Amino acid sequence: MLQLGEPVREALDRRWCEKVTVEFRNTGGTAAVSGTVTFATHIIGALGVDWGTRESSGPLPAPIAPGAVRKQAYTVCVDAWRVPLGMHIETQDVTATWK
Repeated sequence: MLQLGEPVREALDRRWCEKVTVEFRNTGGTAAVSGTVTFATHIIGALGVDWGTRESSGPLPAPIAPGAVRKQAYTVCVDAWRVPLGMHIETQDVTATWK
C-alpha cells in the first residue's frame, strides 16, 4: 500500500506551470513496480476564485520497495491560454494507482 504525502508546490517562471514534489511511502509487504500519479490542478483567479480544475498524470517513481520512501518532483502544467495574466495554478490534490 502506498501513502502519498502532501504535495509541495514551487512556482516556476511560467504562471501555468509549477514544480510539485510528492513523497511516496510503501507501507505494504510487496514492491510497487509500476503505476500512475494523477494531479488535480486548480486555476485560481486574481480574487481567489477557483475557475476550474485540470487533471494531468505522470509515471510513478517505481519500483518502491516495501518500507521504502521516495520523493519525486514533477513539472505540472496546464494550457497557457487557460491561465490569463493575473491568474495562477495550484496543484491541490495528488492520487496514485500502482501494481
